[in-house]
Amino acid sequence: MAKHRIKVVELFAGVGGFRIGLEGASDAYETIWNNQWEPSTQHQDASIVYQARFGTKGHSNKDINLVPTNEIPDHDLIVGGFPCQDYSVAATLSKSGGIEGKKGVLWWQIYRILNEKGKKRPQYIFFENVDRLLNSPATQRGRDFAIILASLADLGYVVEWRIINAADYGMPQRRRRTYIVGYQKESVVANKIEQMEDWVKFDGVLAQAFPFRAKDESVSAFNIHGTIQEVSANFNKGKKDSPFGNAGIMRDRHVYSVEANPVYEGTIQTLGDNLVDEDFVPEEFFISEEELPKWQYEKGAKKIKRVSKEGFEYVFSEGGMAFPDYLDRPSRTMITGEGGNAPSRFKHVVQTPSGRYRRLIPIELERLNMFPDNHTYHPEVSDGRRAFLMGNALVCGIVQEIGKSLYRFIYDEAPVSTHPIHLQRNPRPVLTLDLFADEKELVVNKPKKTYKLDSTKRLLIGLVKKDNEEYFLNQEPSKLYYTGNVGLFPSTIALNKLYYFMPHIKGKGIRDLYLIKIVRVGSKTEIHPEVEDDKAPRLVFELEYLESLPEYKMISLNFQHAFTDTFLGRVLNR
Repeated sequence: MAKHRIKVVELFAGVGGFRIGLEGASDAYETIWNNQWEPSTQHQDASIVYQARFGTKGHSNKDINLVPTNEIPDHDLIVGGFPCQDYSVAATLSKSGGIEGKKGVLWWQIYRILNEKGKKRPQYIFFENVDRLLNSPATQRGRDFAIILASLADLGYVVEWRIINAADYGMPQRRRRTYIVGYQKESVVANKIEQMEDWVKFDGVLAQAFPFRAKDESVSAFNIHGTIQEVSANFNKGKKDSPFGNAGIMRDRHVYSVEANPVYEGTIQTLGDNLVDEDFVPEEFFISEEELPKWQYEKGAKKIKRVSKEGFEYVFSEGGMAFPDYLDRPSRTMITGEGGNAPSRFKHVVQTPSGRYRRLIPIELERLNMFPDNHTYHPEVSDGRRAFLMGNALVCGIVQEIGKSLYRFIYDEAPVSTHPIHLQRNPRPVLTLDLFADEKELVVNKPKKTYKLDSTKRLLIGLVKKDNEEYFLNQEPSKLYYTGNVGLFPSTIALNKLYYFMPHIKGKGIRDLYLIKIVRVGSKTEIHPEVEDDKAPRLVFELEYLESLPEYKMISLNFQHAFTDTFLGRVLNR
């Protein structure tokens, strides 16, 4: 049972990307109520998948416009990727309706809920939207975002934001989105904000989760004046560019922002790292020789003469796209039209080792958003709709890192999760008791990572206690390694020099290689609450799995026959 509890309400829930990311961040996050309603379709695919994966408790499949605020339980954190079709990458910005468009008005449902909650409104907010939000609409750059910030300021929130491209931080898709995190002014987090500039660049929740360097001479600081109606009518009127940088903060309607250049030195995932073996791909996903020229035309550069509605002739032109898609890079941004076999400029096409061309299957689309394999699998949901659901989804890894950072700021301790984002949620029957009885587990190769091993970096080899051996025999993407009492860890080992870790299984030796992401002080009760009497401080290594040796190697352990501090090259060259 989690020591802390953060009650979460998830709006515009889709298939649960926020929930998966937050559960992956900490067991403290508990989604107590969620809403998913798609007005444009009778068949509620996202809601069906959400209930199948997380159960029906607290789930609302009803138009949020019709849900009274008193039906939404009080909560600590409200999250959601509020719909953005009016100013998404799928439409040109000049044609977008902005926040006044048909879908844009759903922002006011968030405002309505926060406003009507009054003194019981949540301490924290966390939203996601397209990157163009900061520039929308084309006729009045930045107005929509100014309205959102002014609205939240009037409700007592301090707000920070950041446009993050998931691929800039090692994730497998080039997906740029605006992430908005806010804190009630009397909250624990808001009280930690001293200088707005330092918070944006170094100290804040988003800066700690996703470090960056500020672009020189990119500071923009100003106040948002007037009522919401006046902001809507006058903000930045007549100006060519939006005043909002891609990283910033707003407190009491005062804005400070900069342009951020990402900083990241970890492992990366490419499109190729997330593909399944060719043998697992159904035949209908392969492109026939007859259809191939149509795909090549769609992907190629072209100039086409067209006539406007007014009768003017013009030339429509577009550049060529990579065909097939590059396997050694993160994928292009996935859109809702990814599904179906019709030739398209925007769908991904890869070339297999045998030389054939094919589209991506649903499990690969899920991986590009860092969802568990087969998360959207359901007998009532077609492959085309599964692709649509992923085109609408967010990258769970971004939410996980922001969730971890927010937890640290609230509780001043490291977050611990027993539900990492790659872990499949158990399907639960919702229509009939045997709904999933015939479901067969799809056995496919796991995603990989792209990295370079450095033989000159230091490697720690640590003995795994008997009760933890089974845990380390399973090659999962992330692990926690707990030493014995911190006082027994060799003082001659420089923690800041350690880079890699290999667990030593008694009687077997070493096999699996991990990257050390964090070394901290903790206790075994973090993931073993049953040993509540064991509160001795231990060193905790947070690890990321890289690869395994072909077979176990025996190696002698030095310090107390429990640890060896060496170089990676010594082990690889044995």
